[in-house]
Amino acid sequence: MSDEILRTSREKMEKAIEVMLNEFKGVRTGRATPGLVENIRADYYGTPTPIKQLATITIPDAKMILIKPFDQGALAEIEKAIAKSDIGINPQSDGKVIRLTVPPLSEDRRRQMSVMVKDIGEKARVAVRNIRRDANKHIDDQEKEKAISKDDRFRLKDEIQKMTDGEEKRIGDSVEKKTKEIMTV
Repeated sequence: MSDEILRTSREKMEKAIEVMLNEFKGVRTGRATPGLVENIRADYYGTPTPIKQLATITIPDAKMILIKPFDQGALAEIEKAIAKSDIGINPQSDGKVIRLTVPPLSEDRRRQMSVMVKDIGEKARVAVRNIRRDANKHIDDQEKEKAISKDDRFRLKDEIQKMTDGEEKRIGDSVEKKTKEIMTV
């Protein structure tokens, strides 16, 4: 039972970090990457669908994103979704493909992006801490039910704390790396 608590907590913490890293992909760094647009949802026959499921996204050069819809009928909706998104790039369509020219970020915008990255990292930290809290509560409940001993409770809580500390360090390192990437001109 105690190993199950540890395993479940580790899986949930991994998932929280995976979500954070996925959100980081959508943060502009001044270079063209598919991550900037692939999760933007376009209305496709009444269903919000990620662009990566509607089109091929390629990077012909460092400042250009090329989006070629599988269904030409989705072109206008993809274009509209990109225009509404907060990535700050205006789409240019020629009727067959959408071109996005990634402009260099101003110093002010870089700072805003850095703050956004720190906020995403803080959300991940809160998620990891909530997972720790839930695991500790579960451990306490197990001890009350006499399913585990007092020593096991202390050992498990210590392992949960070590796991939490490790994941928080990973989050901090990821935030620092992404911030550095954004601030590099």
